[in-house]
Order: sequence, then C-alpha cells, then structure tokens
Amino acid sequence: MAVEIPDQLKELAAQVKDGCARMETVRTLLSWFGFERRTYYKVRQVRKALNKLKLKTEPDFNEGWIDGSVTFISKTKAAAPADSPSTEGMEATDSTEAAQPAAPIAVPAKATEDPTSRIGRLAAANRPPLCVVPDASVAEAITLMLQHDYSQLPVMTSEREVKGMFSWKSLGSRLALGKECGKVRDFMEPAAEISADASLFEAIQQIVEHECVLVRDSTKRVSGIITTADLGLQFAQLGEPFLLSGQIETHLRSLIADKYTKDELAAARDPADSGREIEDVADLTLGEYVMLLENPKHWAKLAIRVDRKTFIEELKRVVRIRNDVMHFDPDGIGPEDLERLRKFARFLSELQKKLN
Repeated sequence: MAVEIPDQLKELAAQVKDGCARMETVRTLLSWFGFERRTYYKVRQVRKALNKLKLKTEPDFNEGWIDGSVTFISKTKAAAPADSPSTEGMEATDSTEAAQPAAPIAVPAKATEDPTSRIGRLAAANRPPLCVVPDASVAEAITLMLQHDYSQLPVMTSEREVKGMFSWKSLGSRLALGKECGKVRDFMEPAAEISADASLFEAIQQIVEHECVLVRDSTKRVSGIITTADLGLQFAQLGEPFLLSGQIETHLRSLIADKYTKDELAAARDPADSGREIEDVADLTLGEYVMLLENPKHWAKLAIRVDRKTFIEELKRVVRIRNDVMHFDPDGIGPEDLERLRKFARFLSELQKKLN
C-alpha cells in the first residue's frame, strides 16, 4: 500500500532539506494525517511517511507528551566524529591518500516501538509547577495552596534548583511540635524526583509513597509535578474503556451462549490461530464474534429483531477501539470513541434485559 504523505509534511521536508530548522508539536504532526492520538497503526503510518521523506524527529514523536514539541531533522545528516583527526594543513602525497568525502550515514528506522509507558507522556509531567522560594513566608505559601486547591508546593530557587517540598503535612507536623510560623525553609521536607523517561508503572510506588513527585525532563529542568490525584485521574481515564470493553464482551457471550455447535464456533476462529482449541463461546475473541455473526445463518439463530448489517458495523468499530484500548496508551482514547463504547454497552444491556 502506498504511503500517503500530507502536503504539510512534504513542505516541511523541503524546508529541512534547505537547512531550515522546524519544530512542531506531536499533536500537530498527527493532525496532518487526520489523527488525534498515537495508536500502533497510526504511529506506523506516520513513521512510514517520515522514512519516505528521510526525516526523523528528536525526541521521537511516539515517546514524549502529545503536546510537546519535536524537531524535524534529516536522517542522512550525520555529524563528523568528534575525535576525527583534522586534515587542515596536511598535503596528500598520493591521489589515493587524499581525503575522500564521507558518504552520508543513513539512520535506520526504528526496528521496534518502545512499549514502555513513560511518565513524560502524562500531561501533569509537562506543566511546570507553581512554586515558592525558601525565604517566602508560610502565610504566602498557605495562601497559594488555598487559592489553587493544592496540597503541596515545590520550594525552588530556579527551574532546575529544588530545595524541598512544602505541604499541609510538613506544616502540620511542625506546628504539632510547637514550631512558630516563619519562613517556608523551616517547614519543608525533601522532595522526591523522577525522570520523565521513567516507566509509569515503576513510578507508581514512588508517587504513592511520597504523595507527589517532581518530574525532570532531559535537560534536568523541573517540567511538572505528579500527585496521587493525578495518578488516580489517569487510571480512571484509562480504566473506563477497559471496563466497558469487558462489559461488551460479557453481554455478547451471553447473547451467543448455547446457540451454536462447537464446529460452528470453531469455524469463526482466526485462521492464523488454527491450533487454538475452541470448546465454547468464551474461547472466541471479540473479533471472532464478528466473524461468527457475519454469517446470515448464524445471525438468524439469535432470534432478535435487530438489523444485522448495522449491528455488525458497530461491533467492528468497537473491536477497533478495543484493540487501541488494550495498548494502554497514556494518550487515552478520543471522546467520540469513549462515547461509542458507552452507547454500545448500554444498547447490549437493554437488549439483554428484553431477552430475559
């Protein structure tokens, strides 16, 4: 299949070839292809287009925050090794010894995608936190936390220099010991930090233990702060599609159960997985339910007054969304896809009630 390259990307490639530096957000790059998020297949399509134009992005467009910026550079552009001896002032005694121009070094495309969910892909990791300086008054820090509904404030002297963390907990523990309110430096505790490249799942324990962590980007700048509340919100956003997908599969199994023979169920099995044993409907995947019900004779066995074509088309859309959901992408799924899952789950639930 031919790679479709957006006009915006072709224009950008021409500018890079002429030596112009170009930066765009990941979201902008995706929008040129009509995409809103980074699923496996969408990332592959974008990467194919970049490879076709001999371009790459730094950092890789699939690794950072979706609203973060990436720089487009030529894949064939290679810097001379730092330890290469200089030829300036040297006279070649033989034409075969004369320095030959180095051939461009092509940078190979990524063989595999990084499957790790990085902290840096969370929105909270890319919002520089509100902070106070060590000599700020406790009253000022309290006012800021009340005003913004925060539980803590980083104590910093610059975007890279962290002195500690001021929080309701650190304040309360010292007031309980009779300490007089003074400067923030007298009420702060050590701040927990983590790299934006850290795995989201490896960082969970650290976030829970410290209640919040500061995130440092590749330049060591504090790029954001992640709290247990942020973590809970992130997993809630990712968790609902998982739960809805499971609910849809459960309803379909109930709808299909006891209606087909083992041979009929086995016939719907993915040909690429012919060695898998099929005993009952629970052994089929959601995609295989589509293959089963696409057969008009099989559909008739359901004995429901629902249009088969409309039902199957919607189920296929749900299968596509479910496949994206299973990648557990921190970008999440789009609001339209989430609403589609909700509606189809409600539809199956109501259908189930009427059949019982």
